[in-house]
Order: sequence, then structure tokens, then C-alpha cells
Amino acid sequence: MKLFAPSLAFVDLETTGTRAAADRVTEIGIVRVDRDPEGGPPRVSEWSSLVDPGVPIPPVIQSLTGITDAMVRGAPTFASLARDVSERLDGCLFVAHNARFDFGFLKHELGRSGLPFSPRALCTVRLSRRLDPEAASHGLDALIARHGLDPGSRHRALGDARAIWLFVRKLYATLPPSEIEAAVKRLLKIPSLPPQLPSDALDAIPDAPGVYLFYGENPLPLYVGKSVHLRDRVAAHFCGDWQHETDARLSAEIRRIEFETTAGELGALLRESTLVKSAMPAHNRALRRKEDAGVMTIGDDGRPDFVRAADVDPAAVPGAYGPYSSKRAMRAMLQSLTSEHRLCWSRLGLERRDGPCFARQLRRCEGACVGAEGAEAHDARLLAALADEAIPAWPWPGPALVREASPDGTRTDVHVVRDWHWVGTARDEGELAALLDAPARPAFDLDVCRLLLRLYARQRDAFVPVREAVRETELQY
Repeated sequence: MKLFAPSLAFVDLETTGTRAAADRVTEIGIVRVDRDPEGGPPRVSEWSSLVDPGVPIPPVIQSLTGITDAMVRGAPTFASLARDVSERLDGCLFVAHNARFDFGFLKHELGRSGLPFSPRALCTVRLSRRLDPEAASHGLDALIARHGLDPGSRHRALGDARAIWLFVRKLYATLPPSEIEAAVKRLLKIPSLPPQLPSDALDAIPDAPGVYLFYGENPLPLYVGKSVHLRDRVAAHFCGDWQHETDARLSAEIRRIEFETTAGELGALLRESTLVKSAMPAHNRALRRKEDAGVMTIGDDGRPDFVRAADVDPAAVPGAYGPYSSKRAMRAMLQSLTSEHRLCWSRLGLERRDGPCFARQLRRCEGACVGAEGAEAHDARLLAALADEAIPAWPWPGPALVREASPDGTRTDVHVVRDWHWVGTARDEGELAALLDAPARPAFDLDVCRLLLRLYARQRDAFVPVREAVRETELQY
């Protein structure tokens, strides 16, 4: 029997609950199956252990699994088993019934011990559904009954791990191997590279944050994307069951792949935005240059005015409103405010007419259009209503730094930002000094502005201001 992967780990966990981040493991069972390099029967090894969760096991869980507080008292903690578990799973395709549950618990438990865990995972619930779509149920009890499996103790970790291994064996006994492998391939989204790409096209792409560029026959990219896991994201474009027309077209047109790594997600987002707007890739419709984007300002006459992105003075962005994807989006926001705050359509420039505005005719305007409310009073109410739309003032006289470290701690990038614009990213002291001395601000970028505003609202202390008077002593890279 030639299995669909060289090494498989059939895993089941018993836990104190269903929340991977909060509940803990009480038992782990692993059935590891490795292909025989000589072509003989696969080699099978079984391992299991009770685990002291460090917290009481709820009575309902004790009743379900038969694992009691007394049974786990004195058992090893997961921390003491973590390295052994990691080694047993190393190099294996992770297989579990309702795999997201077991995968999530193991990722959290191993993470608490500082061990990485990111194998490919196959869910046997999904595999059963794909290969037997007419079956009424795909729960483990149903599979055991339908296929006549005898795994031993049910609702114990090793028994359940053994059950899903027996299920896979049964599949190979009743179905053509090609059908099983095709189903697994679709579920795992194993890439089927286009024939015009070399077979090792993905090998050089790291499992790291960054951006990737797909090229066709022309020097400009067809598509620019970003991910915190470059290799997996690029491979997903060629999974063979395209859910998006773009992936199918890219698969036909692509001739080469390039990539750039970044320290983290923020750097990837910033770089993607810049590349898309400078190269204008044909397949990046959503992120291509947004010529209709802009911000709103309030003129001396108290009326809102839309300023397109190309005409925005970067230094004037703080204190404006938005940003908005278009003038239409700005008008829709203003129309919503008129209804909520009884503002005047004529005063806001939403309509041009003499006499009462549309909102006044509906008795939803305080009457600035007919003199019932003074212009100054109306404009003051407008500014108060716009408070949530205001782009906050830039908090410092100069730029600020946002440091971003890579997941493995081997790289640190420093993003230089000012007035909600991205000046650039430095990886060493020379690059940082050059960016800080740059005389001009970059052009307004709607997506970058939104990104930095969200980051500031969520994590204000990520921004470290640069004070000119003490630059030399503070900017230790």
C-alpha cells in the first residue's frame, strides 16, 4: 500500500474543553505510519500518554472520556512531553478527525513550550465527505460503524487515533489509490504548477513574511501579493481547484516568480501597496491606483470639499477627514450625517436649490437653508458630527519609527512614517539616516494612510517619535 504521504501522524487528543487557547490536553495518542523505502508494508508505531492539565477536568468531560482528575494526577505535564511530541510529529502529514480542533490545541500547547508547529493537516471528516458524499454522517462513530472498524477503546486518545488510521486503510482496500490521492490533494491544496514553470519554482520561496510578484512575458508583473507565509500563499494560487478566475488566468500566463521578504506583516502590507500602485499589475484590480480616492476638507465658507489623492498635500492630511475611496463615498457619509444630526443638504453642498433643502422638507434639517439656523451654529454642529471622521493630527513635529521583528528574531525592520505616510523602511543605520534626512514626503496613499491610522488606534506605543535635538543618541538601530 503506497500511502499518499511518506509519513503520516494520526493524532487524537482528549481535553478539558473545546477552547484551544484556554483549555488543556488530558491525553494524547499518536499512530505514526511511515512508508517502507523498500516497498514493503508501512511501518506503524503507536504512542500515548495521559497528561496532567494543571486544572480540574469538568464532570461532563470526565463522563465522556472516562479520564478523571485522579487518573491524571501525577501524569506528566504537556511541557515535559512537548519535545517528545514534536519529534514524533516531525516530518509527518498531520491527520485527525475534525483536524482543526486537535491542530489548534497542539499549536497552543507546543507554543507554550516555545516549539514551532506548522505541518500540513488533513481532516478525515472532510476526506470522508469528499469520497462518500451520499453518507448521512461522517462522525467518527458513524465511520466506525459504516466501515466495520475495531479500534479498541472509543473516546480515548489512542483508540480514536487508531480508528482514523483504520479508516484510511479501509479506503485503500475499497477505492482506487488514484481517487484517494486526488481527494487528498484537493483538500491539502497541494500545488499543481503550470507546465511553463520549473518543477522547483517554489523551492526557493521561504516560509516567511513578504511580497511575491508573478511575471508573464512582459517586464511588468501580472500580479503582486503579500503573505506572512510566502511559500504557502504562492502555492495556493496553483492548488488546481481555482475558486477565483484570477488564479486560473494567472496559471496560464505566469512565466516566473519573484519575491521579497519582510520582517513581518506590516512591512509586507506597505510594500505590496507601493508595488501595486507603481507597477499597476493587470490582475490587482482591487489595489490598483485609486485615482478617485481622497480626503475631505472644510473650506473657509464652512462647506465640505473633496480633494483627490493626486492633489493632497501630505502635510495637510492630519486634520482632514476620511480618507474616502471616492467623492461618492464622501457624499454618502455626509448624507448619513444629515439624517442623524439634522444638518442642511444645501449648506453641505449635497444639492443646489433655492429655498428649503430636501432634508428641511422632510423636517430633518434645523433650517440653515431658510435662515432658521445661523451658518456658524450649523457649521459648529457639523464639525462635532464629523469628529469620528477626522484624521488625527500627527502627534510629533517630525517622523516616527515603527520597529518590526521577524517571527524567528533574526531580522528587524524599521519603518519611518510621518503625517500618516510611509517614508520608507530601513534595515541598517545608513538606510535609516537617509530616510530621516529625506526632504520630501511621499504622495498620498489611501491604503497606507488607513493602515497606519488603524495601527495607531490599536497600538499607539508602536510609534516611537524622533526628536531632532537628540537624534544621534536615540536612534540606536
